[in-house]
Amino acid sequence: MTELLAKSGIYFDEVDRICILEPEISNSTHDLKEKCQIYAEKVDEFQKITTKYIDLVQKLGDIIEKEKMKAIGARNILQSMEKQKENNHEQLQAVISEKTMQVERLKIQLNSLQKTEMEQNEIINQLTHC
Repeated sequence: MTELLAKSGIYFDEVDRICILEPEISNSTHDLKEKCQIYAEKVDEFQKITTKYIDLVQKLGDIIEKEKMKAIGARNILQSMEKQKENNHEQLQAVISEKTMQVERLKIQLNSLQKTEMEQNEIINQLTHC
């Protein structure tokens, strides 16, 4: 009788329920359904991991960008300090040149005064000895 029903497309499963699919196809379908569920769960898990990874990469990118901006700021400050140092150096060189010229003028003036003093001392000596 089961064979006659099977020829008509009616089958019985392991608990004697009426089915319209062959038990082998039904089992395969059931196995496929379970595998699809497992696959879907794995895809969901992969998506969660991927989302976490993307968030982490974005956070790291933000941190890197902040550090990059800090480094650019520090570099700009350093360049500014170097220019200020050069300006100070040039100003000090100008002051040194000015002071050197002043020393030279004072030396010339000293020599002139010493010469004048010697001449006056000679005149005083000549006047006192006469």
